[in-house]
Amino acid sequence: MSAASRLLGPMRVPFLALSLVCVALGVATAWHADGRVAWPLAALSLVAALAAHVSVNAFNEYLDFRSGLDLRTQRTPFSGGSGALPADPSAAPLALAIAIVSLAIVATIGLWLVSVRGTVLAPLGVAGGVLIVAYTSWITRSPYACLVAPGLGFGPLMVVGTHIAVAGRYDTAAGIAALVPFLLVSALLLLNQFPDVEADREAGRRHLPIVWGRPRAAHVFVALYALAYLSLVAGVLAGALPWPCLLGLVTLTLAVPAARDVLRHPDDVKALLPAMGRNVMVNLATPAFVAVGLFVG
Repeated sequence: MSAASRLLGPMRVPFLALSLVCVALGVATAWHADGRVAWPLAALSLVAALAAHVSVNAFNEYLDFRSGLDLRTQRTPFSGGSGALPADPSAAPLALAIAIVSLAIVATIGLWLVSVRGTVLAPLGVAGGVLIVAYTSWITRSPYACLVAPGLGFGPLMVVGTHIAVAGRYDTAAGIAALVPFLLVSALLLLNQFPDVEADREAGRRHLPIVWGRPRAAHVFVALYALAYLSLVAGVLAGALPWPCLLGLVTLTLAVPAARDVLRHPDDVKALLPAMGRNVMVNLATPAFVAVGLFVG
């Protein structure tokens, strides 16, 4: 394995785009609230978000490899890890180092932002740190915590945290907008657990597809999708978000067939692959479209 693969594999670089669009959404709510953006603080927020994402990814890669889960999981283009450590076990210490260094970057930037913007950011930073450290080893053993933790990290913590870092205060638009990635990212990780049920059960995990079964979890997936779009419409109707944010509804063209396929084929991993691909696109495009709506509205 090349040096680049050893370094970038545990980071799961292609998936970091999700942090980019969630930070962009937080920046957009700050722009909507004040008509301006403190771009240096926005850039720092992006670095912190990317470092947090890298850290949780690298911890997950390292711990799944150490537990042997990576050797049993049914890997897909969207789930099951990068496969970097099973391919090169000698890279495991590097993956752990990446996780720890990235977490240290998050903590350093977070402490500086708290010194600039005040202690209102501190609870968000502490919650984010707990999610990073606890996700693989503890949160995945609780079906309900595992369901909401990813959405909490990318929704309220990342979007609202970015907004406060950039604008210096909380705004209702940020809280409402954060509901979209909160619900969609929860759906993203929920569906990505479907191929891993057997391997995860052997490893002692207890996420929703294990505890409830894939068919019932499929209905939860659809409910999360529905709530995400309903929260967007409700935010616009309540006046918290400008009407151009309804541009986010464009992704229903992807969400509807994805939901249909998940309901039809919950136990057929191969048949789920197109839905998993659409699920990723929904998660990236919807917050991006909402952000555009905030900038132009």
